[in-house]
Amino acid sequence: MTSDTDQTLLGQSAETAANMTEVMDISHKIWKRFIEAQAGEGMPRNADPLNTMPAWIALARAMYENPKYVADATLDLWADQAALWQAATLKWLGAKDAETPDLPRRADPGKRFQHKEWSENALFDYLKENYLLTAGWINHTVHNLGDMDPRERRKAEFYTRNFVEAMNPANFFALNPEVLEATAEEKGANLVRGLKMMLADLERGKGQLLIRQTDMDAFEVGRDMAISPGKVVFRNDLLELIQYTPTTEKVHARPLLIIPPWINKYYVLDLNEKKSMVKWLVAQGHTVFMISWVNPDERQRDETWDSYITKGAITAIDKALEETGQTSLNLASYCIGGTLAGTLMAYFGKTGDKRVSSATFFTAQLDFADAGELQVFVDDQTIRAVGEEMEKGYLPANKMAQAFNMLRSNDLIWSYVVNNYMLGKDPFPFDLLYWNADSTAMPAKVHHFYLDHFYDDNDFASGRTRVLGTPVTLADIKGPVYHVATREDHIAPAASVYRGARLMTKAKVRFVLSGSGHIAGVVNPPAAQKYQYWTNEDMSHADIAEWMAAAEETPGSWWPDWDKWLAARSGRKVNAREPGKTLGALADAPGEYVRVRFDKR
Repeated sequence: MTSDTDQTLLGQSAETAANMTEVMDISHKIWKRFIEAQAGEGMPRNADPLNTMPAWIALARAMYENPKYVADATLDLWADQAALWQAATLKWLGAKDAETPDLPRRADPGKRFQHKEWSENALFDYLKENYLLTAGWINHTVHNLGDMDPRERRKAEFYTRNFVEAMNPANFFALNPEVLEATAEEKGANLVRGLKMMLADLERGKGQLLIRQTDMDAFEVGRDMAISPGKVVFRNDLLELIQYTPTTEKVHARPLLIIPPWINKYYVLDLNEKKSMVKWLVAQGHTVFMISWVNPDERQRDETWDSYITKGAITAIDKALEETGQTSLNLASYCIGGTLAGTLMAYFGKTGDKRVSSATFFTAQLDFADAGELQVFVDDQTIRAVGEEMEKGYLPANKMAQAFNMLRSNDLIWSYVVNNYMLGKDPFPFDLLYWNADSTAMPAKVHHFYLDHFYDDNDFASGRTRVLGTPVTLADIKGPVYHVATREDHIAPAASVYRGARLMTKAKVRFVLSGSGHIAGVVNPPAAQKYQYWTNEDMSHADIAEWMAAAEETPGSWWPDWDKWLAARSGRKVNAREPGKTLGALADAPGEYVRVRFDKR
């Protein structure tokens, strides 16, 4: 006769066994779906589509040519490993005062080792410290070894860092104490939930793992975000033009048109009631128009950079002017939308076109000589490889999303692998990550032009770009310019943005450096009272470090500074305008194009 304790243990064992059986079954389905997707794609045309081999060859050559550096660095690693092993041994033997040695090249642990067992358990503490020591040593050595071409070193550093981050012990089931603890407590139910989530993400990505970073059912465009009222007043096969409803009795006569990036959707600038730049601008008395780009498919296969200028930006300008009865407007642009606007403003400057009175750029790169980590994905071979993937005339949205996630793989990939698939936890609802996951495709010819002429050859800054057959350069941009960079930007580095601003030699530029990064540094409403910004009217400094040394710091958001600058260039006050009074209203904001999701097609 069995006791109650025995019955409980038997029940727990049966539950664990049932869960692990289900884990095996779901794992089989995951592998089957993955293999089917790979078979459907056929053999890869290029075994090295990211063209990493030249970087590894350059790194190997640097190691061969610098044997003393390699030997000294290896001896340093062995010495540090010995010190670490001695401290770990003392801990295992029960020495309470044993401390981890201060290792100079130890990597930053970040947020991956928060669980108490990583520090309190001697075994897991050693795994953590050994990883951080080795990771720091590898990254330091690749960064400092010999003489390498800067592009090849940057690429070697980037892919080495991604490899190192993938090898983090926290990413492995058997080496992660938090996962082991959860599995024991939940009898494997966490793995069942996690693998079901992985299978769903695999299906959502049509055979490619599309990791969810937030609760994809918690938000809806037009309900929780992209909520500012307005009307779609014009539509063609490239864009919808939204005019927002005024909230003041009087508005500035000259309207404001915003050109957002088409790599992501426009509503990062209208995220919610508290974070919406659109809502704030309308409240300051601006008549705001926004381009909502189409999420392209085969129908946009023939679009080009020039057609995005003519059918896109210029058409939107003309329609906004027609709707308001004005002869000129203010233009604002963000990221790649700013790159497009830069070429447009150069064309207008060259041809004497006066339809734009002022131009504002948010984190927009125009000089790509040193364009940040995204540049590791761009060279002649990778451009050809990308071209092979665009047989339907567009780059699938998941390809762009994968590239951006790789820039911060610890935060945007591996932390979710552990949280979602091993711990079986639903990701936290976060509006910005929902927007980030709402990816867009890219028309093939537009994307190819962007990579080739900007990232690879830096034609615009070098005077080799042609817009509508007219040669243009940054020096052709005229009129007042408000230029915003963000201090921690890894997509459009502040130093790169500053160089581009300095090349606008015929424009009167107000350059502003905001705290934080590519998104938070731009989407920073004044009410949040976060971050700061720096201003310096003197643009004669050769680099941003010199400019920064003489700059004035102001706490909070740069939006009020921009509004003061913008209001001075927006004319007298007139009665508020009803959206679509001239052009008519085709639909309520946010329109139809912004609702098209690539993972729902």
